[in-house]
Amino acid sequence: MPAPSDRPHPGTAPPPDAVAAAGLTLNAPALKGIRQLSALETVRARIALAVDLGLLVPGERLPPNEQIADALGVSEITVRRALVSLGKEGVLERRRGRNGGTLVAPRPPKGVVDATAAYRSDATAAAVHQLIDHRLALECGIAHLASGHAGPAAIEGLDALVDEMDHLVGWAEFHGCDERFHLALAAATGLSSIIEPYTAVLHDLYRYYLPYPVDTLRESNREHRELVAAIRRGDATAAARVAQQHVEVLHRTMFVALLDG
Repeated sequence: MPAPSDRPHPGTAPPPDAVAAAGLTLNAPALKGIRQLSALETVRARIALAVDLGLLVPGERLPPNEQIADALGVSEITVRRALVSLGKEGVLERRRGRNGGTLVAPRPPKGVVDATAAYRSDATAAAVHQLIDHRLALECGIAHLASGHAGPAAIEGLDALVDEMDHLVGWAEFHGCDERFHLALAAATGLSSIIEPYTAVLHDLYRYYLPYPVDTLRESNREHRELVAAIRRGDATAAARVAQQHVEVLHRTMFVALLDG
């Protein structure tokens, strides 16, 4: 059972029940399957799958529990329980002392967490690709509109978030900042009606988020910078093109593509 204090992913999204009632959530069987996992099992599955795929490498130190909780949208107690159980299964190890913390084990076993099956299924792959396309349609329109409506303060705020992401050292912190960037971009359109459906699609996609190497995340941040530059110039065509590239690449970089490989 999820801990009573489990909460939705931080941000401005409406409660999941409200989103579903409004018909904004993708009604795919795989998404329903992921939702049937407890919060504990989703954390275990996402970290174990990242280790299986080499996204988290042996000896890599995990971020603090509160950062993992924010990135994965669960409570800290759920994260602690998940990490302890993964330690017992040999996927992670806990080291004490100044250079201690929770690290990926030197030789972690693969395929030991049954819940990863929900992420490995063909139905999940289809749902993820569909969500990416939903986001793509919205993202290109948002970038196009922002290029004509974003004021100096909004552009300055986007610049600040890009600068912040350039200096972050962990995937958990980066994920939260990336979310703030894209929600700020949607707000910069001045079209309030786009916020709710965009946030719903974004957060549905975030249900599949795994830890990724920081170098991969920094590459995506270079596209953020290009996008803000196009918006500052008022170049709607360039802004939409960068947004398209930024989202389309997910078809090749998210874990479903790595599993196919």
